[in-house]
Amino acid sequence: MTFSIVAREPQTGLFGVAVASRFFAVGALCPHAAGDVGALSTQALINPTYGPRGLALLHEGKSPQEVVAALVGADEGRASRQLHVVDVEGASAAHTGAECVEWAGHLLGDGVSVAGNMLAGPSVIADMLAAYRQRYDLPLVERLLTAMDAAEAAGGDKRGRQSAALLVQGPEAYPRLSMRVDDHTEPLVELRRLYAVAQERFIPFSRAFPTAENPHGIHDRAEVDAMIEAAQKPAARSP
Repeated sequence: MTFSIVAREPQTGLFGVAVASRFFAVGALCPHAAGDVGALSTQALINPTYGPRGLALLHEGKSPQEVVAALVGADEGRASRQLHVVDVEGASAAHTGAECVEWAGHLLGDGVSVAGNMLAGPSVIADMLAAYRQRYDLPLVERLLTAMDAAEAAGGDKRGRQSAALLVQGPEAYPRLSMRVDDHTEPLVELRRLYAVAQERFIPFSRAFPTAENPHGIHDRAEVDAMIEAAQKPAARSP
């Protein structure tokens, strides 16, 4: 019922997760990330505990393969679950249960994983991965959106469309960007619209937030306003 991509951008260390489904509010429970360890998506007949437990295992130093084995191995519903994980080193691992509704499967790469179930066919995730790999010239958010568009063009969720979400996680405890479309006839189109709105003020404003390197952030209103104004210029790009 879902297709997703989990990726780590080596140049910036940012993690990104994008997901779409013919199901309500896919972004509420599927994507998870912690900038110091990794990111994952849990889907199919979803086990919502995989998210926090998976990140906790990554924090303990477990590899993606160990995380998947631990979560799936202890779950009697494993045959109906799907999970994929990318860690801070770019290693990836995944599980697609034998009872996930066809077509279902996953593909792993260096710093990226794609997976889906109840899809139109294997080309959905194959095209998603290819599109992501072919557009390293784009910022991470745009690359993820391009990959999702390619998956949708290949047939996407064979039941149709309803929700989508995109999460970008940096080293901070809070997300760099988190967008959700919970119920929409064209959720990926709406996700792109939200991204355009975020670029107007939210993304430049968020660059003033406190971080580990700058625990007070930028709190001079004139400087913040100048950052927002500069972001309106055509040459400005987002993370």
